[in-house]
Amino acid sequence: MRTYRLILSGLGNVGRSFLTIMQSQESLLAEQYGVALRVVAAVDSGGAAIDALGLDPGAILALKQERQSVAAMPGCGQAGMGPVELAAHIEADILLEATPVNLVNGQPGLDTARTALRRGMHVVLANKGPLALAYAELAGLSDMGAASADRGNPRDWPALRFSACVGGSLPTIAIGRRDLAGARIQRVEAVLNGTTQGILRAMEQGTSYADALAEMQRRGLAETDPSLDVEGWDSANKLTIVANAVLRRPTTLADVAVTGITALTADDLRAAMARGERIVLLCLAERLGDDIRLSVRPTPLPLDHPLARMRADEMGVVYFTDISGIQTATTRETDPVPTAAAMLRDVLDIAMR
Repeated sequence: MRTYRLILSGLGNVGRSFLTIMQSQESLLAEQYGVALRVVAAVDSGGAAIDALGLDPGAILALKQERQSVAAMPGCGQAGMGPVELAAHIEADILLEATPVNLVNGQPGLDTARTALRRGMHVVLANKGPLALAYAELAGLSDMGAASADRGNPRDWPALRFSACVGGSLPTIAIGRRDLAGARIQRVEAVLNGTTQGILRAMEQGTSYADALAEMQRRGLAETDPSLDVEGWDSANKLTIVANAVLRRPTTLADVAVTGITALTADDLRAAMARGERIVLLCLAERLGDDIRLSVRPTPLPLDHPLARMRADEMGVVYFTDISGIQTATTRETDPVPTAAAMLRDVLDIAMR
């Protein structure tokens, strides 16, 4: 049995869901993978809790249920301690980063990930900000970087995994990097933001925009700042990650043309349906000569298109290739648990390296 010591940075919907599934899947991890997980440090906006022997996930969840910081944990709480300080000083195997997305400077997630990777610690991200702003840098500090004579084998470097950043549990990155290896990807079409998908489908049924957004927030599916969802920036983050990690195109957010859904009306959606189309917030990467054009915008698709057939709780991706055909995957997610499950998937990927 191999025990992995974890630092959990961020105890919002996804971080708390990770603690829950860590408990529910404990016997499966032991029996099928020979893996045990131990949270040696956890941090939220109020401070941290640290215990080399392992924190009790149930105790953390109980504190959060009472809207308290983990800094209040008896005997191990550290008020005011932040995630970067933890990553710099705590001995652990894997950092799990799930703090809110910050597209201004990526903090604190970016410095937390940098610090952990530079110490040789594996990093699993559910926070898209660091990748959207500094993918090349983080890849270069990890096994995602290219092999070179002076760098040696990337497998000797700490792992960087982020499947939770691109569509919850949808295996967007794994399909593109692993399953389509050897193929040239000509085009990617995807719906990667569950909040806007839910809002648009609810508006088709007569729900107001405000009420539909409030429901997404109530269910814990919207970003902490919901403007990231409805203005298209969450989707643009994810498309930027796909462009870098799958299409190998050096990309920043500035390379993506972005239009959100805030200008759409119920009449627009009903008119599209009357034409035999459905409007989705489409992430599009299309190869044009030697470059790839990237955009996020509301787009009408024919009703028989795989992404137009999806329900309110679904996200999906379609890869168009030269030799591997057209690959489609979808996921139905009604709460943050599948995103946390993607983090667990990444932890196991690291364990099986």
